[in-house]
Amino acid sequence: MTSPQLHVQATAAAQERHPVVLKHGDAFVLFDDHGDIAGRAGTAEGLYAAGTRIVSRYELRFAGQRPLVLSSTTQDDNSAFLADLTNPDLVDDGRLVLSRELIQIDRMRFVWDGALYERILVRNFDAKPFSLDLTLEFGADFVDLFEVRGQPRAARGTTVASIDSPVRASYAYDALDGVRTVSTFTFDPPPERLETGLASYRFELARGRSGRIFVRLGLAASNGTVFGPRAFYSNLRTARRDLRGASSKATAIDSSNPLFNDIVRRSVSDTYMLVTHTADGPYPYAGVPWYSTPFGRDGIITALMMLWADPSLARGVLRFLAETQATAVDPARDAEPGKILHEMRAGEMARLREVPFGRYYGSVDATPLFVVLMGEYYERTADLETVRALWPNVLAALRWMDTYGDADGDGFIEYAQKSRDGLSNQGWKDSQDAVFHADGSLARGPIALVEVQAYAYGARRHAAAMAAALGDESLARALRLEAETLRARFEDAFWCEDLSTYALALDGEKAQCRVRTSNAGHALLTGIASHERARRVASTLMSAASFSGWGVRTVAIEAARYNPLSYHNGSVWPHDNGLIALGLARYNMKDAVLRIATGLLDAATSLELRRLPELFCGFERRRRPSPTLYPVACSPQAWSSATVFALISAALGVSLDVAGRTIRFDHPVLPPALDDLRLRKLRLLDAEIDVLLKRSGNAIAVTVERRLGDVNVDVLC
Repeated sequence: MTSPQLHVQATAAAQERHPVVLKHGDAFVLFDDHGDIAGRAGTAEGLYAAGTRIVSRYELRFAGQRPLVLSSTTQDDNSAFLADLTNPDLVDDGRLVLSRELIQIDRMRFVWDGALYERILVRNFDAKPFSLDLTLEFGADFVDLFEVRGQPRAARGTTVASIDSPVRASYAYDALDGVRTVSTFTFDPPPERLETGLASYRFELARGRSGRIFVRLGLAASNGTVFGPRAFYSNLRTARRDLRGASSKATAIDSSNPLFNDIVRRSVSDTYMLVTHTADGPYPYAGVPWYSTPFGRDGIITALMMLWADPSLARGVLRFLAETQATAVDPARDAEPGKILHEMRAGEMARLREVPFGRYYGSVDATPLFVVLMGEYYERTADLETVRALWPNVLAALRWMDTYGDADGDGFIEYAQKSRDGLSNQGWKDSQDAVFHADGSLARGPIALVEVQAYAYGARRHAAAMAAALGDESLARALRLEAETLRARFEDAFWCEDLSTYALALDGEKAQCRVRTSNAGHALLTGIASHERARRVASTLMSAASFSGWGVRTVAIEAARYNPLSYHNGSVWPHDNGLIALGLARYNMKDAVLRIATGLLDAATSLELRRLPELFCGFERRRRPSPTLYPVACSPQAWSSATVFALISAALGVSLDVAGRTIRFDHPVLPPALDDLRLRKLRLLDAEIDVLLKRSGNAIAVTVERRLGDVNVDVLC
């Protein structure tokens, strides 16, 4: 059973609901294909801000009935949602008053600055004039996100509803800690009737004539301005510019395959919709709905995958995590000096410490990954100024790795839960049953995970390069020696000859958890694995026991705890596969890279909006037109969206040599579905190129179509 903080209650299958998602900053909304927030128990639908559901109900009714959906979609850039609805048959006392499909109801909405904005257009296509009633039912329950996930509470604050004016209703919630949150519902034009929870309109429409309603719902506007059509369209333009401006920083990708182009557009749109601009720079929030907040591990991995295409994300992530790095021991938060944040929550339950996640540090891998990202960012940009500014944070992270992270001094980083309410497992597979032995028994801590040692190896090598750049050659030599010592000890302690892979972990007795898992693939990411063993790991991961056809499973099918329906013990996670693909590319195993890329791209092609979710079930692909969805997966999820960039990088072998001012493609390959791939505005320092990679027989021809500034292109075949 997973820990209470991790478990998410599931009361409906994923196929029964496809919530639409819009997000801006700290606010996001989930609603159905009608555009309604139903307010039903057991659903996550609602408008949220800072971890609290500030709107729990918002439903449109036509003559007391729910309209019929003709079509609904989210725009490609995630800036707005559009829905075309129509009237059902209206019957009064057994008599047909209005045949269906004569009245069009056009809904358009977007999220901006803590509120949902909507325009409702009603048009009469009947041959005669018609009087119609339209009502909007609304409410706010101010439930904490952890309550929505199923966490019970002994007490809650108080809510007071009021009618403030003929055009505005409000709900004020006073939390148990005295924090007040106010949600307002503002209408233009004024409703015929406005009361708590209901706004009603009557339209008298001749044939072809239309009427409009504009609604703003969400946090009370700070400037107190009157809402109306002008504000709606002005904010819509601003929201679009904001999204497009952020995503324009990334290298643009397209091909001759329209389905692939759809996947890329969705990945870009989702990644940048999830980015929130903090005081320290852009930060990709982990995912909607459960993780729309800063997560250390998720932000780092998303930034790593996006680094070749947009290094500005990495800089924002590094600055934010440096600012929130732990400076003192706090067992209640699993915090220790130098440790990097696991997650940060702003909701009432976090503020009151009913859950420990206000600022929580129960992540064993975020700290070495922070150093890895810092080093990769420096290699990509040569931004020594940022390295120098954050160097004290890097040193603090290294000290944590050597002390608190390795409390027994054996050279490996281990974790043990210190917070009573925190996570018992603290790697990326943080379910309570995710680390186990071959017989299925759970491992007892302190636990040293295989991937964490690989990250630690990469961290020390990157730290050595940065120390040398800063002029501290003595420290650089010491870090290189530590990395090599770790590599040798790792090979001895983790390799399982009969399994042809590395052990999942070492338990508190230093016994191997002898299970074939995807974790071993992460050992390839930083180069800690020997070439011969890396190839054996790859062969194991590509076997039928591990590779489902859609991707590598988290554990192989022969494992004692294998369950393709589980969260971490048999499912397929796109980001996990993306990191494995990058590791395979490091060892030039491009056939395996293409198998993973093809599986995930085929999965995205078959899924709604061409969107890769947080995870899907690990069933074998054979005879399945699409992956089996996991019921409470986040979608979109930042590191899943960024996985497409990791797959492209791995397939093309993209690397950027700042000193040589050279963009390199190392043994580039293309998935079978692509005959060509074009990269636009691939930047190196102050230069950029547009480049076309095109299949030519068994090779890939690389053509520079545009070059701006001093930059070379090198192709290794």
